Amino acid sequence: MFTLSKSVVAVILGGGAGTRLYPLTASRSKPAVPIAGKYRLVDIPISNCINSNINRMFVLTQFNSASLNKHIKNTYQFSAFSSGFVDILAAEQTPDNPGWYQGTADAVRQSLRHIANNDYEYVLILSGDQLYQMDFAEMIADHKEKGADITIATIPVGDRDAPEFGILKTDNENFITSFIEKPKRDLLGDWTSDTGDAMRSQGRNYLASMGIYIFNKNVLYNLLKDVYPDATDFGKEIIPNSIEQYKVISYQYEGYWTDIGNIYSFFEANLALTQDIPPFNLFDNSKTVYSRARMLPPAKISGSTLEKTVIADGSIILASRLENCVIGIRARIGHGTTVVNTYIMGNDYYETLAQMEEFTQKGVPQNGIGDRCYIKNAIIDKNCRIGNDVRINGGPHLENTDHALYTVKDGIVVVKKGAVIPNGFVI
Repeated sequence: MFTLSKSVVAVILGGGAGTRLYPLTASRSKPAVPIAGKYRLVDIPISNCINSNINRMFVLTQFNSASLNKHIKNTYQFSAFSSGFVDILAAEQTPDNPGWYQGTADAVRQSLRHIANNDYEYVLILSGDQLYQMDFAEMIADHKEKGADITIATIPVGDRDAPEFGILKTDNENFITSFIEKPKRDLLGDWTSDTGDAMRSQGRNYLASMGIYIFNKNVLYNLLKDVYPDATDFGKEIIPNSIEQYKVISYQYEGYWTDIGNIYSFFEANLALTQDIPPFNLFDNSKTVYSRARMLPPAKISGSTLEKTVIADGSIILASRLENCVIGIRARIGHGTTVVNTYIMGNDYYETLAQMEEFTQKGVPQNGIGDRCYIKNAIIDKNCRIGNDVRINGGPHLENTDHALYTVKDGIVVVKKGAVIPNGFVI
């Protein structure tokens, strides 16, 4: 009998250096970046797998992987009576391969010797830095039904986004006939597809690869080991070169999906969670997002006006007004403070009353955000100390810059992890 838990192994790519998400990736990998106040990005693909009854997962890591390793170790522990696991495969130097991962395909190739110890028919390859809710069981059923060798999850995109993705074309049976990686705008006219009436009405006329692949086991081994032993990337090399040799199909997905590639997309994705009906729904019983179970007290709010704001466990909110904000775990916001269009990641720990008094005597702000502050269009990373009467006003009027305490990108002020912002500081 065919069961996903016994026939599929998932491989989640931990991502590269994540330079476009700097400074959030200065001390952590992209999949370890906190999202939605209480999760990490890697929780998304892992949760999608669990909800699809896929419970054998490998997470491939390389850059700044300590916090990611700790999170996975503390979060995903299956029953002793289950065959499920989430294992970390860190880049390692071996006698026959002294180099680190050179790309997505190379990372999977170097990990095959560990993955091969399991019994499976299909390998599901996922990215660790995307935000979406997808039933992989349906995608795998489509893969089996069409007798495909490789399936690529695709999503319709418009003119603005198409040059950022691998774009493909299909025949009437959804078999992929051609593929181009990140086409220049003057080439887009040749790459339109019939994406359906609903998608066309939104101007989404191009089929983009989501970086989600299903490979038959023997096909993946053959491609990585024998046919293209030096290829380093799936999107640039493996996929385009496989179209004529193998049955490669497109599985079109039309739900919400975003690639957390830069600060702006990360900022927008988080603030979208505050909408009345958010595109990424955290309140769906059938699509639970799993994360570390922290034993935190409920949030405490006093004297605050809240408008479209998401507040995580353990927060202490005394602010005057919060509007269109995501407030992370253990966040503390002082009296008279106004916060607008901002993601506050919160804190990893509480300070004791004695510690708070000690820091106050030294003239160091307490953990969190002080009194009478005004913060707009910002991301406040973990464990920041922001004093009283601080003004942070992000927007297009600010030039991109990198300061010791903060970075400005696309008008968004990112206060760096652990930064200490003195009283009266203005950005």
